Amino acid sequence: MTTIASTTSKEKFALAAETAAVSRGYWTTVWTRLVRDPVSVGCAVVLLLMVLIAVFAPLLAPYDPSQGTMLKRLSPIGTEGHWLGTDELGRDMLSRLMHGGQMSLMMGLLPVFIAFAIGTSLGLIAGFFGGWINSLIMRTTDVFFAFPAVLLAIAISGALGAGFINAIISLTLVFIPPIARVAESVTTSVRNLDFVEAARASGAGNFTIIRVHVLGNVLGPVFIYATSLVSVCMILAAGLSFLGLGVRPPTPEWGLMLNTLRQSIYIQPWISVLPGLMIFITSLCFNLLSDGLRSAMDIKR
Repeated sequence: MTTIASTTSKEKFALAAETAAVSRGYWTTVWTRLVRDPVSVGCAVVLLLMVLIAVFAPLLAPYDPSQGTMLKRLSPIGTEGHWLGTDELGRDMLSRLMHGGQMSLMMGLLPVFIAFAIGTSLGLIAGFFGGWINSLIMRTTDVFFAFPAVLLAIAISGALGAGFINAIISLTLVFIPPIARVAESVTTSVRNLDFVEAARASGAGNFTIIRVHVLGNVLGPVFIYATSLVSVCMILAAGLSFLGLGVRPPTPEWGLMLNTLRQSIYIQPWISVLPGLMIFITSLCFNLLSDGLRSAMDIKR
């Protein structure tokens, strides 16, 4: 009896070690493929610089982003002391772009992160248990697909009122349904595979099967899809601020800056374009990095 138990323990240990080695080998390959992609590396460096500049903006910005003088309003790019000029109230554009990155990046990342956690959980439950639970969750999320994402975000923000928190809530509600749909689809394809059936036959509970066997196979595709939504979220957040439904002035935010500078586009067009250019570069980098991550993870085991 002791010999059998010892042999079983050794087999389990060997199987666990083999599984860990395979997992390390897979993620090492993914990392190697990713760092060999110059486009992905370049986009990651640009995004990292943007995040660092936004985080340390209070230390790096040459001026207070809320203080200006009407004597220097709409100074052109290259003005002494104001490398990127000034806005319609004489505030330094470089300082406002640095501080504006804080709000813009938070409004692009935070809703997707929250929606990823909630949507993945709902999709796992719906896909694993099926039946009436699947119908209840997925038919509820289908209601949100009846409206375009832009109109849905505007409607929810308009109902809740302007403000940073309300914008985060509205954007999160917009992205939960598509993430839940992807998670449910992947979970449905995984739950009937042999290793899940073997775990169920060995007496493992539903929670254990989901946590150990299903979650690891679902997180990858859902995470890749979620990263592709960051750029969309940033554009929607900028649109809400542009319409006055996001961050309130005088808080610097790229979408809000576009709104306040639109009346000056015929006087200083290059200054008016700067916030939009930041939104475009950031969204493009997130999109390209997501494509690179998808290609790196597309490995046949």
